[in-house]
Amino acid sequence: MNIRLATALELPILESLARAIWPHTYADIITKEQMDFMLNWMYSTETLLKQQKAGHEFYILQKDDLEIGFLAIEQEGAELKVNKIYVLPSQQGIGAGKKLMNKAIERANAKRCSHIFLQVNRANKAKFFYDKLGFTIRREEKFDIGHGFFMDDYVMELKVDKAL
Repeated sequence: MNIRLATALELPILESLARAIWPHTYADIITKEQMDFMLNWMYSTETLLKQQKAGHEFYILQKDDLEIGFLAIEQEGAELKVNKIYVLPSQQGIGAGKKLMNKAIERANAKRCSHIFLQVNRANKAKFFYDKLGFTIRREEKFDIGHGFFMDDYVMELKVDKAL
């Protein structure tokens, strides 16, 4: 597996991966209407391009000739935020998520960040993945994202000091 920084021309790969992964991840957590709204709002190539131009970094994880996951990060003060980290369901359990998170730690160290933080839906099984990596819950928060939809999340953090 290797990770590469995504170019602007590769952002459609992230949109495609999100559209393949989200139904598996969120079908039992949020409605199809909310899923469609969030995918269109957060993962359109146009939105991703705006984020990239604003300083967000996007990384694509590739195994053999297949793009299997991605990571999106941004610096917020002395912390690094993981905005997006997803792996195709068929490729979970092989260390892909851990490899992506190690990339986030590498970037946090390079940017001299003290912590990494992220949001995860309270009902998302990925919370247990973050627990295993040493993340702890900073707080619970309910975010109003408009159109009558909410994100009911844990905000989790990891002190940056070494690779996983």
